[in-house]
Amino acid sequence: MSDLASARRAAREQGDFAPLRQRVPYAAFLDVQVTLENGAPRFRLPFRRSLIGNPALPALHGGAVAGFMENAALLHLLLILDERRVPKSIDFSIDYLRSANTADTHAACEVARQGRRVAQVQIRCWQDETGHPGRTRDVALGRAHFLLGDAQEK
Repeated sequence: MSDLASARRAAREQGDFAPLRQRVPYAAFLDVQVTLENGAPRFRLPFRRSLIGNPALPALHGGAVAGFMENAALLHLLLILDERRVPKSIDFSIDYLRSANTADTHAACEVARQGRRVAQVQIRCWQDETGHPGRTRDVALGRAHFLLGDAQEK
């Protein structure tokens, strides 16, 4: 069994996402956290001061938000598909809806389309609304295409 398969099994069966996250170095650098909510992966980017891009607002750097979203999509694919290799990013587009505050940021992903060679993932990114428990505000929406592992081998 490959390292990727054992990391995926640990994540699915034991809730230990660290070995899977280590397969994606930038996700490990950002400290992307993964949980399962009703069986669906949810991702969290813990706030830290080094992620601030505009200290005047203050707001998170757009590149940190985009990197978080792209890595969330990649980890989502690794969790739900049985790929033998880490999918390769083909493209990524993002619509920024508002500035991301100095707070934890969350993401949820959905595979909108999957073929034998390419998967399209849609990503929704949000933060909890300050002072309003249970309410959220969307920060960005993204779309990503990934080359799947089997297609890389041909």
